Amino acid sequence: MTRLISFAFLALCLMVPAAAQAQSSNEGKSLLQILFPPSDNYNKYRRSDKSPIKRKMISFKENHSVGTIVIDTSDRRLYHVVKPGKAMAYGIGVGREGFTWQGKNRITRKAEWPGWTPPKVMRDRVKRQEGRILPAYMPGGPDNPLGARAMYIGSTIYRIHGTNQPWTIGKAMSSGCIRMANEDVKHLYEQVDIGTRVVVRN
Repeated sequence: MTRLISFAFLALCLMVPAAAQAQSSNEGKSLLQILFPPSDNYNKYRRSDKSPIKRKMISFKENHSVGTIVIDTSDRRLYHVVKPGKAMAYGIGVGREGFTWQGKNRITRKAEWPGWTPPKVMRDRVKRQEGRILPAYMPGGPDNPLGARAMYIGSTIYRIHGTNQPWTIGKAMSSGCIRMANEDVKHLYEQVDIGTRVVVRN
């Protein structure tokens, strides 16, 4: 009996530090970091608005009018046609498997440091599949998943937006929105207007 009590006491002693460690692991983290745990590149890019994929001007021979945004989800690049035969290429994050889409539309709204209202279907899905509770609304700011800028695509739920998770650029991790590093989304935001044509292809 004494031995059994000793084992129980030892187990309790081991559990308490583990629980304390789990609690302390969230200390100092933003809500964004708790809701969306980082991947391997987190430490490299966590304090940066820069993309791990540097934007660059490229030759672009496709037949799109100047000003058009062309999003290639398979290449994980966004091309902004700046003049005939030339486009600025940006690295992007895209929808994970089952959440990619394609089509043509236009930018219908632009916002700086936008607030985030996750659709109910998204909140329900995350709760059901991952056991996490997403907020019904999160004000804009440094911890907001939409980052520094957002450009809304038609009347869809999709946006081209910034991210405070630059380590996700080049990956398929979103629920369908197009992610850009904050530095890149600010750059693009200044170049495009309401009504800009957007072409999304897989």
